[in-house]
Amino acid sequence: MTKVIRMYTALLLLCAVFAIPCSAQPAKAYQYFRVGNAADAHVTPQAGYALMGGGEDLDDAFIWLCDHANGGDLLVLRATGTDAYNPYIQKLCHVNSVATLIIPDSKAANDPFVAQTIAKASAIFISGGDQSNYINYWMNSPVQTTLNDAIARSVPIGGTSAGLAVLGEYAYSAQGDKPNDPNLDSKTALADPNSPRITLVHAFLRIPLLAGTITDSHFAKRDRMGRLLVFLADLDTHQNIRGIGIDERAAVLLTPDGQAKIVGHGIGAYFLDQHSASGHFTVQKVMPSHIFNLETWTGDATTYQLNVQNGAIHSTQPNDSLY
Repeated sequence: MTKVIRMYTALLLLCAVFAIPCSAQPAKAYQYFRVGNAADAHVTPQAGYALMGGGEDLDDAFIWLCDHANGGDLLVLRATGTDAYNPYIQKLCHVNSVATLIIPDSKAANDPFVAQTIAKASAIFISGGDQSNYINYWMNSPVQTTLNDAIARSVPIGGTSAGLAVLGEYAYSAQGDKPNDPNLDSKTALADPNSPRITLVHAFLRIPLLAGTITDSHFAKRDRMGRLLVFLADLDTHQNIRGIGIDERAAVLLTPDGQAKIVGHGIGAYFLDQHSASGHFTVQKVMPSHIFNLETWTGDATTYQLNVQNGAIHSTQPNDSLY
């Protein structure tokens, strides 16, 4: 044993002399950054779901999510990126701590520290990026299990862009994309509804109010109405799936009673349902500062119809407007 200790000491000296990174522990697959109090708060969070459409971060949505943490510990989940959310949220909110946990692969997703950290969070936010990372690395891992356990305990959860995409019972996973593929747009989806790029997964997360729902982000800004209609038509054989499309710099703030307040700027949110496999869809457009109820699927909305024929969308709105 003494010989082993001498060899280990010599190795550490060599590392110091030649400035070689050297550690007694294997490198961690995850990254964890925390600001605020080091000790976790013991609070009772309030359930709620912050569905953010992407683009520039929306202060109102983060303040709402923080408020539902009841002064506890807010955790940001990412597969790539940095801890840039930490100072932004800490400055904006009154919480015990803000932490970012980067889970970039399956090894990280199976590290006990990762599940333990998610389990202790008082609110969870899933950042934007590439949702295929979340599905490829987090689905069927302790990350998925612990997230759903948190939802069942009434821990509030939110997501933006790719993070929004995985909140519904059904999700567009982007797993069919090849490196350097542009984002799947409506034109591509409508031209080939059977394209291998249209990859949909089921039940990554189980938020009761989003059962039977698929969500999409950057909605009017990136003209994603057509692709959401294709997703809905593809899922029609399962059940009557509904869609929620949220524009950039807008959010749907949802409470457990089904009441949703739309906040932000610009157009807001679109709530879609389809009429069997006929290619007919009803759209309810809800502007910021207005209300929609997901339980009754009604609200302060402008309602119109869309019809898809031979890859073209026709609208009952003036000028055939989709939005």
